[in-house]
Amino acid sequence: MDLQLKGKTALVLAASKGLGKACAMALAMEGADVVIGARDRHALEKTADEIRTLGKGRVLAVSTDVNNPEEAERIVTAAVSEFGRVDILVNNAGGPPFGKFESFDEAAWQSAFELTLLSTVRFCRLVIPHLKKTGSGRIINITSLAVKTYLANSVLSTSLRLGVTGMAKMLSDELGPDNITVNNVAPGLILTDRVKDTFPKNPPPGTTFEQLLAERAKDIPLRRIGRPEELAALVTFLASPLAGYITGATIQCDGGAVRSPF
Repeated sequence: MDLQLKGKTALVLAASKGLGKACAMALAMEGADVVIGARDRHALEKTADEIRTLGKGRVLAVSTDVNNPEEAERIVTAAVSEFGRVDILVNNAGGPPFGKFESFDEAAWQSAFELTLLSTVRFCRLVIPHLKKTGSGRIINITSLAVKTYLANSVLSTSLRLGVTGMAKMLSDELGPDNITVNNVAPGLILTDRVKDTFPKNPPPGTTFEQLLAERAKDIPLRRIGRPEELAALVTFLASPLAGYITGATIQCDGGAVRSPF
């Protein structure tokens, strides 16, 4: 299927690894030009080189901390300078730490707010004027299954990502007349470095990695952990003209983990 993304420009954040990298690769495979940002310049350039080997869309790597307003403005300016437009914004950032409510002080809450909600606000504010010029802009926020169901010890993530979800719903209404869609993608258990870090550090002797994966996936209907490429496929579809009538939605990619019918 041709997703009609050739000639489009996508800005993908936290794109040096994990979900962001998978999204950038998938968008490039469909012919989009991609601008990727992340804090780790070395990892970012390595990802850019991998995208270039695909021989599809062009790529521009700009070292960016989503918490830094000046760096946020710089990557947006660089995208427009290099490719003349921004059609797609994929908001993504590493999640806040897990823990009980009482384990987090006010500084932890402020940090989570800046990383999870304020960075999304910031990039939307910077990019929306450019999306309006294209007449068919796309904003896609990568959030978490925490906005759909209970996840233990995710109080920071749940609280702030629900803020992102609410903002996206409001934006979808405001930007609808400009033919800009705004959606959220809520990943479940996807095999990224962040998920790997939650595995037991000292599993029982003889336990294989495959057994650890199976144990984590035992309550998922599909009985497996998802791949970053599977979430990236959803993001890429939502970024395409074919998804032009989907907006204000929060769509999980979770192997059926959320049992709610809504």
